[in-house]
Amino acid sequence: MADRVCVGAIAGAFGVKGEVRLKSFCAEPDAIATYGPLSSEDGKAEWTVRLTRPVKNGFAARLSGVASKEAADALRGVRLYAPRDSLPSLPDDEFYHADLIGLTVLDTGGTELGRVKAVLNHGAGDLLEIAGKGLKQPVLLPFTRAAVPTVDITSGRIIADPPDGLFPED
Repeated sequence: MADRVCVGAIAGAFGVKGEVRLKSFCAEPDAIATYGPLSSEDGKAEWTVRLTRPVKNGFAARLSGVASKEAADALRGVRLYAPRDSLPSLPDDEFYHADLIGLTVLDTGGTELGRVKAVLNHGAGDLLEIAGKGLKQPVLLPFTRAAVPTVDITSGRIIADPPDGLFPED
């Protein structure tokens, strides 16, 4: 999976002629059609994407090989992946969510807090979902420079300075 990044998902059919409703997870939503053929999570299916028009919460799009409403509906929920090398490189302080998942989270004293299980965004900014031993339930850490001063993808770790009380005291 390290060589592919999730860039969108199919939300179902749009109309009766084989178009799909496409959700884009890209910073520039219409860029999803420029990353070459997109594949399913397992890599067994691949489609070229042509956006036909914007619709509420996404785009109406044509996928190669999808010609009927039934075929489009059968793809509902499929996540679309692009080859990492077709994506733009990011500035030093930006990261693909896929690169953060699985990183070890340490506090500023070097104590392990857990691992990043997911990156969530409910509209007010990114949150890192941290899970690990000693945590009864996952902790949501704001992904801000104040709470996460260091991200070291190469070393596989994040240094966090979480707000007081966010993680249980030993």
